[in-house]
Amino acid sequence: METLTAEQAESLTGLVLGGIENEWQTTRKVILAIPAEQATYRPDEKARSALELAWHIAASEVWFLEGVLAGEWREQAAMPAEVRTPHDIVAWYESAAPSLIEKIRALPGAALAETMDFFGLFRASRALFLHMDWLHTVHHRGQLSTYLRPMGAKVPSIYGPSGDESMQAAGGEGAG
Repeated sequence: METLTAEQAESLTGLVLGGIENEWQTTRKVILAIPAEQATYRPDEKARSALELAWHIAASEVWFLEGVLAGEWREQAAMPAEVRTPHDIVAWYESAAPSLIEKIRALPGAALAETMDFFGLFRASRALFLHMDWLHTVHHRGQLSTYLRPMGAKVPSIYGPSGDESMQAAGGEGAG
């Protein structure tokens, strides 16, 4: 991967963290659309359940943020026993992620430009790993959104109106 200057890393980080915060509002809607009584739904025996996938989205984002902040990757947290519903996942994420985002925002550009090893597969700057986090979340949110209708739930507006929610209901122009 390309190396970034401190200025480039700082600029990219500002853009990406804003995107992560913005995307979370949409991801939050998708997770909260999971009917609690359907949380064990999985479209195939090899697929994660809706609750497992929602946890993966939230926990992975926190894991990426913690890793970027620490400059190293640690073991990802298992789902706590008290997390049993989509609301629990959202509450867990919202208690962890905002402070991590603010700590990353406070890092100097030189730190954000430092490269990290990703389990021997490749090396990239801390700033680029934030971008990877953003893409990872969007990817799995799309996957989770395809679970909703088969579970009998409504699909919220994501990047435009859905068959269930208009742009106006989602918050108007420019909403998630």
